[in-house]
Amino acid sequence: MISVTNLVKNHGPVRVLDGASLAVPRGDVAVIVGPSGGGKSTLLRCINGLEPFQAGEVHVQDIILRPDDVHRASGQTLVALRRRVGMVFQQFNLFPHLTVLDNVLIGPRLALNESRDAALPRAKQLLDRVGLSAKLDARPENLSGGQQQRVAIARALAVKPEVILFDEPTSALDPRMSGEVLAVVADLAKQGQTMIVVTHAMGFARSVATTVHVMHVGRVAESGTPAQVFDDPRTEVTRHFLAETRSN
Repeated sequence: MISVTNLVKNHGPVRVLDGASLAVPRGDVAVIVGPSGGGKSTLLRCINGLEPFQAGEVHVQDIILRPDDVHRASGQTLVALRRRVGMVFQQFNLFPHLTVLDNVLIGPRLALNESRDAALPRAKQLLDRVGLSAKLDARPENLSGGQQQRVAIARALAVKPEVILFDEPTSALDPRMSGEVLAVVADLAKQGQTMIVVTHAMGFARSVATTVHVMHVGRVAESGTPAQVFDDPRTEVTRHFLAETRSN
């Protein structure tokens, strides 16, 4: 489904990704953990064509991104990529002047060229799925942070993506709101949605992930099942990270 091979990404003199590689089969939930600054968010942005990179390849089925393709690729290629790969960011990025319903409708109308009437039933269904059917006419400013992030998830789902990338979706939320959002993501996992989730929520990673990838200084230091990574880590990088996580 998704294959990332030896990805290198520089920000000026700083190498943010230094040969990062991972593979995500269809239906898997890949959870990426690791210390801040390890390149986790940058990796997601490269997969979705939001950032160029200097070496390596990204495969999303038959779509291939190579170095600097983000600058050279046609708009048509990037639109095709983003139809297949949805993304939910740390910040909710909702349009403040639109209602909840119109925030969800905007993707199908612009990316899929659907009419409002054609897109409406699915948008309402998705908002019901994330527990917000009573908020169709609300504006984002009148929602809690957890509710806004659930709208963002519904918006990502509205274009029927084959995979969804979650970039620390609960980092701006308090524990109760984080629980609301992670429950929605866990429900998507049960229904077979392919996902890559960057998170600091270790309990979520243990219970929902198919595969856990530990990133450190721009590389994937270790990959394995949740039981293997959390209970029997192979690398000193993972052992140190888990010890730091438990002490905080």
